[in-house]
Amino acid sequence: MNLANKITLARIFLVPVVMIFLLVRFDLGSVHLGQVTLKVSELVATLIFILAAVTDGLDGYIARKNKIVTNLGKFLDPLADKLLITAALISLVEMQRLEAWVAIVIISREFAVTGLRLIAVAEGYVIAASPLGKLKTIIQIVAIVSLMLNNVPFSIFSFPFANIATVLAVAITIISGLDYFYKNRKIVALTKSEQ
Repeated sequence: MNLANKITLARIFLVPVVMIFLLVRFDLGSVHLGQVTLKVSELVATLIFILAAVTDGLDGYIARKNKIVTNLGKFLDPLADKLLITAALISLVEMQRLEAWVAIVIISREFAVTGLRLIAVAEGYVIAASPLGKLKTIIQIVAIVSLMLNNVPFSIFSFPFANIATVLAVAITIISGLDYFYKNRKIVALTKSEQ
């Protein structure tokens, strides 16, 4: 197993660690910032989540630079991304920092695009990540981090950054999903005509 795949696997193993620090009631103390109290365990979970998110670009960069792109890596990388985002969203719903419908919209889009990619592979096509898809991932990560931190430091100034980032994440998630389907409508039409 090459270095890029090991990094991807590490990202997968960090997913339950993030959830544990977010959802298990560790008494590691808390930090008071203005009217917001943030648990140290939530800070730790956020740092681990950021570390895991950063490895998303790192593993792909290493694989391409060293020409060690493998089928295992192509399978594990998107799986790791989806596990990380999905676990964080579900944890935030459990923590009552995110509305369930937001998580459902984002997760549903991931299932839909994954299904589209499976159809494309069956037809002999490969759907590469689009610029909108990459932007979607970045905005989702920013929104998740701001929600994990309970809008700190923006809460000190009563600025609803987390809410704005969440709205943007939902919007770009829907737009990028529609973009994938529109740009690959011929693949969907082709499979329908053959059924």
